[in-house]
Amino acid sequence: MNVQGKAAIVTGGASGLGKATALKLAASGAKVAIIDVNQELAQEVAQEIGGIALKANVADADEAQKAILQARQKHGTASILVNCAGIGTSGRIVSKQGPMPLSAFEKIIQVNLIGSFNMMRLAVADMIPAELNEDGERGVIISTASVAAYEGQIGQAAYAASKGGIVSLTLPAAREFAQFGIRVLAIAPGLFETPLLEGLNEEARQSLSTAIPFPKRLGKAKEYAGLVLHLIENSYLNGEVIRIDGALRMQAK
Repeated sequence: MNVQGKAAIVTGGASGLGKATALKLAASGAKVAIIDVNQELAQEVAQEIGGIALKANVADADEAQKAILQARQKHGTASILVNCAGIGTSGRIVSKQGPMPLSAFEKIIQVNLIGSFNMMRLAVADMIPAELNEDGERGVIISTASVAAYEGQIGQAAYAASKGGIVSLTLPAAREFAQFGIRVLAIAPGLFETPLLEGLNEEARQSLSTAIPFPKRLGKAKEYAGLVLHLIENSYLNGEVIRIDGALRMQAK
């Protein structure tokens, strides 16, 4: 799919991987709507790229539906959805303080997995009535998984489960939407320079980098965004989860 002139929605586009994706798509000619809970940061990015910023909790059915409607009114029906909204906290299932609070597990699942599914179902419902584009497609959905879906570390049970759900969702969704000319993919990033890791000191960052075979550094958000663009443009990629991790395989801890 050629992104030039296409309407795109990027969740979590106010920072990190989502921001880099919004910048990349806009630079390639897409009309970008950013959906994020941080309205102030989202607005800053939107102004930079000439897009729009919409405040919504991706896991809330009504808020997400309203945001998609607003994006359609401004840019037309979205042909591209990139799910970057997500949260990550650590915690053992059972620690010295006792069992993990169920609410802590539920929160991660709610934002990362249910939020991605919610945006997918609403965006695809919007895409289905649209005309086929010049490539014979109606849309592309890209969600963000994680290498933790495959090698979740101790303390990552909730996060790994949420990202594993995204991995497992990708193929059945791609099969279901194939009849409509809509592709579904996911990206599983390794260790990236995002706000989550930027707070670490240099020694800690170097320690993380040594675990990565090559290149021995944290991934750059623009590299994730470049992969997003390639997935959109390569029409034969469908139903796949692509790792982008420098050949990293996480150890138990």
